[in-house]
Amino acid sequence: MPLSKKLTAEFLGTFWLVLGGCGSAVLSALIPDIGIGILGVSIAFGLTVLTAAYAIGHISGCHLNPAVSVGLCTAGRFPAAHLLPYIIAQVIGAIAAAGVIYLIASGKAGWTPHGGLASNGYGDHSPGGYALKSGLVSEIVMTFMFLMVILGATDKRAPSGFAPIAIGLCLTLIHLISIPVTNTSVNPARSTGPAIIVGDWALAQLWLFWVAPIVGAAIAGFAYKSVFEKE
Repeated sequence: MPLSKKLTAEFLGTFWLVLGGCGSAVLSALIPDIGIGILGVSIAFGLTVLTAAYAIGHISGCHLNPAVSVGLCTAGRFPAAHLLPYIIAQVIGAIAAAGVIYLIASGKAGWTPHGGLASNGYGDHSPGGYALKSGLVSEIVMTFMFLMVILGATDKRAPSGFAPIAIGLCLTLIHLISIPVTNTSVNPARSTGPAIIVGDWALAQLWLFWVAPIVGAAIAGFAYKSVFEKE
């Protein structure tokens, strides 16, 4: 498969992830009486990954996430030469989706992006008021576990055809746990898209949502390869 087609798939898949997940948070979560809340947003993120995996997994591997690409690389399952192009495609897809969400949301009278556009944050910008330390630990651990599930579910020894379900449900669970802490990133591209639109505090805190997920993913890649790979 040509790299150009893989990058196009990553762009589209990440666009879908941010549009479905962040779009649900911005447009549907807080509507009085009928809003989907944290549960609904968590399910939305899981569904975007599940559906995208079946749609483009056979084309690009359906990473949709720089941290996933890094984790797969450290596990020896993804070539380092493709890492930067994948990350660029993912980030561009996330920014494009955030722009679409902004265009839709701004059609409501009185709406402004300063509420966050589903941006990730800590301290005053954590949904539950959690400090930097909590956000750092949460993002590292959640991304670590996300990669362990991805690596296990896509292992050649695992039952075939079920990986998207396990990965989608894992991302749903991660959001149920950590939305109150950081609004859940575990994905630097997902964090970058809304932050570019919001600017201000979202850009100032964006560093955490690059560093922590990549650290957690890299550790998981090394750990899975060292402990669970067939000798």
